Amino acid sequence: MSFRRMITSRTMIMIMLILQFIPMVLFPPASYSPKNQSWWQNQELWLPILLAILAIISIIQIYRHSVAIWPWNLIAFSQGFNIISRLMMILPHATFNESGVQYFNTWYFVLSLLSMGLSTFLLWYMELPEVRMGLYQK
Repeated sequence: MSFRRMITSRTMIMIMLILQFIPMVLFPPASYSPKNQSWWQNQELWLPILLAILAIISIIQIYRHSVAIWPWNLIAFSQGFNIISRLMMILPHATFNESGVQYFNTWYFVLSLLSMGLSTFLLWYMELPEVRMGLYQK
């Protein structure tokens, strides 16, 4: 079995649809603790929830065997917006101040790069014609 055929099998497609939530919620644990900000002011709290809701709506529609293109576009929007938001947040969170000394936030930086890489892979994967057709074939 070829690699492309293996990654576009029906089982793998379903697994990848479920695993697409990982890059959206991949933040250091400290990002999920409410700080002195309200939840709507902290993008790290509400944005993963919003993107996950959009992805859930898409997955439900795809599993209903809809031939519409909008669920796939909504997944692409969610993953693309994840990449854009990570790029916007990486510089303000790349360093932190502790007792007047600036430190490089390696954990946040690495997780952001990993999240952007996973989102990029999922964008590529979801655009394969075999992936979209693989769910409709029995």
